[in-house]
Amino acid sequence: MKEKVREVIDRIRPMLQADGGDIEFVDYVDGIVKVRLKGACSGCPMSAMTLKNGVEAKLKEEIPEIKGVEEVD
Repeated sequence: MKEKVREVIDRIRPMLQADGGDIEFVDYVDGIVKVRLKGACSGCPMSAMTLKNGVEAKLKEEIPEIKGVEEVD
């Protein structure tokens, strides 16, 4: 499962990098993907929306077992 999550995140990453940000996969526990936003994404006021409407939506679309995405420090 972790490898599937990494593959999807790797496809999302270029979109974030285009705006000066990045995303790092941290862990997958009980349907929850834990990620770390980096670069311009870290502390960005729009990061919560990016996380839910972008990253979480894409992960859920491709991996139905995913329940949610959480940002960790």
